[in-house]
Amino acid sequence: MKLQRLYSLTRQAIDDYHLIDDGDRIAVGISGGKDSLTLLYALCGLQRFYPKKFDLCAVTVDLGFDGFDLSAVRSLCERFSVPYTIIPTQIGKILFQERKESNPCALCAKLRKGALNKAALELGCNKVAYAHHRDDVIETALLSLIYEGRFYAFPPRIYLDRTGLTVIRPMIYVTEADVIGFKNRQKLPVCKNPCPADGQTKREYVKKLTNSMVHENPTVKDQLFHAVANSRIPGWNREGSVDPQPDSAAGSSALKSPENIY
Repeated sequence: MKLQRLYSLTRQAIDDYHLIDDGDRIAVGISGGKDSLTLLYALCGLQRFYPKKFDLCAVTVDLGFDGFDLSAVRSLCERFSVPYTIIPTQIGKILFQERKESNPCALCAKLRKGALNKAALELGCNKVAYAHHRDDVIETALLSLIYEGRFYAFPPRIYLDRTGLTVIRPMIYVTEADVIGFKNRQKLPVCKNPCPADGQTKREYVKKLTNSMVHENPTVKDQLFHAVANSRIPGWNREGSVDPQPDSAAGSSALKSPENIY
């Protein structure tokens, strides 16, 4: 995926769902993975020419795993002149050593988001940007159907009453294949996920399920996303907007769990 296409898809989502307003200060959640680094690229680029002016800062919640080197991410933030904050935690130790969680993703996500939101408030931010993309939306909907018996996917924008923060997801029109292509083209300094549970979750099962469906029906992901975008799920209503144009060159691909990214 070329940089211009990343800007185009991100801006369309921002416009469709009114994700950014004048004067916003946005904390970008950086896990060190390809998705969050792609989001950083997108927002830094849009910041230069988007009609609404906004400020950015980057925040990483360090789970406390040994050998997690974020120096390359810090260098990227310095290149973009984006302030970068690393929040040290013992979340990894709590989950895997003290509690010995067999299914740690939900609790990990809750603890990480809590730490990220706290840091965002301390940094004077009113919004937090997560790097969930189009495939994340699809897989969340399928997980909800299979394991909860309801049709749900996280919204592009949601206001958090307790903190006063607004969570935004500017990459919901960007596919996983787009992100992989962008990572390779830009040679993003991706940090390997140190979590012992990475790739061993229910989302991994749904990832394989959706990929197998694509072999039978190449447009199945388009249809699933269309179903979410045109549903009555709170936060997915759009006024006067159109569906993003599919990229014929970008096929479908495996997806990383939203529980493990911002």
